Amino acid sequence: MSVIRDQYREAFDALDKKHSVPEIDVRFYPYIGINHTIRVRDGRVFVRIAEVCRDMDALGHQALAYILVAKLLRKRVPKNARDVYSSFIKTAKMREQVTENKRSRGRKVVSTDKGEVYDLSAVFDELNRVYFRGSIPKPVLTWSARKTYRILGHHDATHDTIVVSRSLDARDVPQYVVEYIVFHEMLHIHHPTVHHNGRRYNHTPAFRRDEEKFAYFEETEKWIESNVRKLKRNAKKKN
Repeated sequence: MSVIRDQYREAFDALDKKHSVPEIDVRFYPYIGINHTIRVRDGRVFVRIAEVCRDMDALGHQALAYILVAKLLRKRVPKNARDVYSSFIKTAKMREQVTENKRSRGRKVVSTDKGEVYDLSAVFDELNRVYFRGSIPKPVLTWSARKTYRILGHHDATHDTIVVSRSLDARDVPQYVVEYIVFHEMLHIHHPTVHHNGRRYNHTPAFRRDEEKFAYFEETEKWIESNVRKLKRNAKKKN
């Protein structure tokens, strides 16, 4: 750990020549994902590095040191540091390790698929029959714990779950809107994430082509655009 601490001293010395290097406390922390934090308290710098990066080589830790210190000082992150660090965290081994952490230690909040107005299970079954010939394995379906407006639905492959915003479980929301959100998340199962050159592609051209096959695609896009402010107001009310 002393070697890693020296790398943070080096980063401070290189990026902030006007001030002396502060006292630095560096430790690994059991974050589920690839998360790191750097904070200043009472003149001391506290760095917490995700446990999954413990086996990162010296160059990777040096790069991470420059990235975190640059962000703390609000300086431009050196491109070389970003490239070196990215080459490590985007490896297949790292993705698999993070996925396993989320599966074994992560917690997915599941409420119910039976809403006050719409039944997500029934919606899924009908969409599966009409658009996928029943080929999509049924995941856990749930309404979100709270009303949201920025994200109306998401598919969590790690926990095999589709979550739909509770904001849409209302009588003034057309059924085709709920169907479209579930359909979109089903497409994420039908078209899994593609990893290429260290990048993740969730919405491939094939995904977009199939998305437009939804019978009420344009109507739903217009409805969401016209009602986003209303959804935001409702979400900000006490859930």
